[in-house]
Amino acid sequence: MAYPRLIQNLIEKLTKLPGIGPRSAERIAFWLLNHPREEANAIAKSIVELKDGLMFCRICNNLSDTEVCMICSDTGRDEKTVCVVENPKDVLAIERSGAFKGHYHVLLGVISPADGCGPDDIKIPQLIRRVREQDVQEVVIATDPDNEGEMTALYLIKELKPLGVKISRISVGIPMGGSLEYADMSTLGMSMMTRREVKE
Repeated sequence: MAYPRLIQNLIEKLTKLPGIGPRSAERIAFWLLNHPREEANAIAKSIVELKDGLMFCRICNNLSDTEVCMICSDTGRDEKTVCVVENPKDVLAIERSGAFKGHYHVLLGVISPADGCGPDDIKIPQLIRRVREQDVQEVVIATDPDNEGEMTALYLIKELKPLGVKISRISVGIPMGGSLEYADMSTLGMSMMTRREVKE
């Protein structure tokens, strides 16, 4: 027996969410049906507010609901050390490890010729300008250790070396082809604390 069109439509929309299959979508749809309208309205309102109110920090490109994110606004952090990551989820992963107290620069992608994405398509020019204009003394490259992440890291090293800034790369614990987002906190913390300086 088919569900009424409105239920089926919601189930189809929910299955577009990552990790939500048809059975999970069905359970969510019936949970919403069996709870007060106010709860459904609150969920819908939160989604709309997320889409309308979230922006990228004008300094580091991290997600924020203000022009400058909480990390960039924190005067207690080390402004002379900048950690370069691929996306905002990587910032959250490193913050959870508690091993880094500097600032961040989110590239919002990686160099990937196969996808037509070059250095100017992500936030590399902004990083170079930031290092030139601010008193940045160390850039920690924390891109994923996969092909695109390594390609991006090598390009960053080439561009940053002439600026005379110390360059380091996250170290032990993150397997080749792995993702920072899924690394456990202790492994990520150790990778950050044992980062190695890039000499060549």
